[in-house]
Amino acid sequence: MRHLKKNDSALAKIINHLGPYEFRLDDNHYEALVGSIIFQQLAGAAARAILNRFKQIYDGRIPRPRQYLDTEEKHLRASGLSPQKIRYIRDLSERVENGVLDLKKLSHLPSDEVVKELDDVKGIGRWTAEMFLIFVLGRTDVLPVDDLGLRKAAQKIYRLRKLPSREKFQQLSKNWHPYCSIATLYLWRSQEKPQDPVKW
Repeated sequence: MRHLKKNDSALAKIINHLGPYEFRLDDNHYEALVGSIIFQQLAGAAARAILNRFKQIYDGRIPRPRQYLDTEEKHLRASGLSPQKIRYIRDLSERVENGVLDLKKLSHLPSDEVVKELDDVKGIGRWTAEMFLIFVLGRTDVLPVDDLGLRKAAQKIYRLRKLPSREKFQQLSKNWHPYCSIATLYLWRSQEKPQDPVKW
């Protein structure tokens, strides 16, 4: 926080207003990826409802990969999962089950290699891999440049006339390294609707 406040006056206003940011890392890598796939392209409430119905198939828990692969598709469809997401989770589960994807090993790889490993899984693109880096592995210097909410927040706090391009966004963030993930968390939070809004 000290580094970001010292190097970016606009970000300093957000940090001072919102205060310390605390969150717990999700330490189950497989469960986190299954949840990410379920939440893709859905509003939070709808995604949570589907996730809860999905977990009810397995006594209120995310299944292990083998459990998932042994589940009849009709039960998965009944929970609200689309055929596409059923295939995505199946591909992930098969890779984990047969050892093609070693999720524990990811903790020891550089961030760009983690993205490459996860990008090979159907339905897991760069954005989902970046969320995994931040919220599961706790990497501090991840910049999800393609995240629309992040770019909207940047447009607002830097008073830009239009949404920043990928290049413009990277330029704005040049003083954040090695704490781009922390800046990202604050930018996201600045887009929420607090009772006492931040004055830009």
